Order: sequence, then C-alpha cells, then structure tokens
Amino acid sequence: MELIRGLLNLKARHRGCAATIGNYDGVHLGHQHVLKELVSNARAHALPATVVVFEPTPQEYFTNAEPPARLMNFCEKWPALAEYGVDRVVCLRFNRALAEMPAEMFIEHVLIHGLGVRHLVVGDDFRFGCDRAGDFALLKAAGADYGFEVAGARTLTVAGERVSSSRIREYLAAGKLESAAGFLGMPFSLSGRVVYGDRLGRTLGFPTANIPLKRRVSPVHGIFVAAVHGIGGASRYGAAYVGSRPAVGGRRAMLEVYVFDFTGALYGQRLHVELLHQLRADAAFENLEALKAQMARDVGAARAWLKQHGLD
Repeated sequence: MELIRGLLNLKARHRGCAATIGNYDGVHLGHQHVLKELVSNARAHALPATVVVFEPTPQEYFTNAEPPARLMNFCEKWPALAEYGVDRVVCLRFNRALAEMPAEMFIEHVLIHGLGVRHLVVGDDFRFGCDRAGDFALLKAAGADYGFEVAGARTLTVAGERVSSSRIREYLAAGKLESAAGFLGMPFSLSGRVVYGDRLGRTLGFPTANIPLKRRVSPVHGIFVAAVHGIGGASRYGAAYVGSRPAVGGRRAMLEVYVFDFTGALYGQRLHVELLHQLRADAAFENLEALKAQMARDVGAARAWLKQHGLD
C-alpha cells in the first residue's frame, strides 16, 4: 500500500482512481462496509482503491483544547486500511487553508486535478468543505459535470443502532468494551513499540511492557484483561493499564501490559494489545504497598475472567 502525503506529492501516475474520503477512525463495521464497496468498485474498473484521510483530524483542528479521543492513531489506521485491500492512502494536512476551502474548490483541486477521481464512494452523511457546506448532492452534481461516478454507502446499523466512531467512544468511556467490539467487528486495541519505563512494575513484582499511546486523548482509562500479539506466533494474555498513573504522580497517558507467564525483554518490539474486558477504573493509592496489593487483585481478577471465558 502506498502512502502519499499532501496534494503536492500526487504525480501524474496517481491520476485515475476509485476513492473515498473520511477520518476512518477505528475502521469500524460502517467503515468496513464502505471500504468493501470501494475495493469492489476499484477492481471492477481496474483502478487503484484510494482512501483520503486528514492529519490532524478536522475535529482535532476545530476543537484544539480538548478534541475527541482517537480510536486509532495513524500508525494503527495504516495496517487496518491495508487489510481491506486499499492500494493508496492520501494523507492531507488539515490546516487553515483546507478548513476554509469552499466545497466546490475541494472538488476541483483534490478530486479532479489532484486525484483524477473516476469513482467516488462516500457515506450518506458525508460533509466537506468550508462550514461543511458540501454534501452528497453536490458531489453527484459535480460527478455529472466532470464525468465521475458517485456512490453513497448507506449507514450501517447493529441491533437498530447506527454504527459510528462517536458511539464507540461513548461505549469505551463507559467501560462497555464488549459493546464497542460489536461495532468495531473486533476487540478494541492499542498498539505500539515497547519503550523503557521507570521499572516500577518490576519493583512491585509485576513487570510491564510500556507503550506510548501517541494520541492526545485516550478513549479508555483503567485496568483491563488483555490479549497480547507480537510475542512469537501465539497470542498471550495479561492485565493492561491505560492511564497517566496518578498513583505515582504521572502525567502522560501510557499503555502498560503485564504479560502472564512471560519472562524476557520486549524493548523495541511492536505489540498489538486487544482490550477484552474492563476490570475497574483508574485510581490513586495512598502508598506503593496499597498499589501492589491492588495489582495482585487485578491480576487475579484477570486470570479468573480468562478462565471463565476459556482463554486461560
């Protein structure tokens, strides 16, 4: 899969494609529905399947103080898009110029002159351009004028509820990981490379793999039962913590994973951590002894949950 950063890096060979546009945060079931239609359309017309995304997201740009939590950072989104057969990702920097670009100009500069789009697939609620003035009807009219086809992917519902990234965020914030997984089509996960920490977990008897979240706001906080991928070929299980470690005065949110029955170094390895079930919310403790005692209870609760679900 090819990554193209910015319109200036689009070359003549990139013109002519089947495309879709959006944040694709989480690559949930609704996104997957659009991607399958995109790739099917692209293959039928011998065109590259192209996804246009934005960094930062428009929500992050317009709500700079406290943006919505990201379900995926860009490094997590990349392999998720590749899994569904996407050939190219065009990443546009969302800045003032793009925010203030009229919808008609976006069509002309990005879709026509930039991508040479031949087929476009968007969600039925897709909005774009300055003040979100552009919509599906405008795209259809432009397609008729410029000679490209526009298809609308209908909103996907599960149990009568619309699948959306915002609803998944709400489920995750409430600790309803199973409900979030139902909309994602998979357990919610976090991934990244293991970095050196302060070795506090090792001192307390529970050595953890520490992974920076690389997102301004985390969609989850607390203690979780986790499945860990990236240590050999088989899945391993453990207890995971996501938060800023108020018990020891921490400030930056991190993912820390205690992998059951594992000894060895994981520094530099990329791990994919699925959060299967939330055990409790984050909390502060009076001292390290109290923290250590709670960690032992958390590990016991995680092992019990895994055994109950046949995963031990």
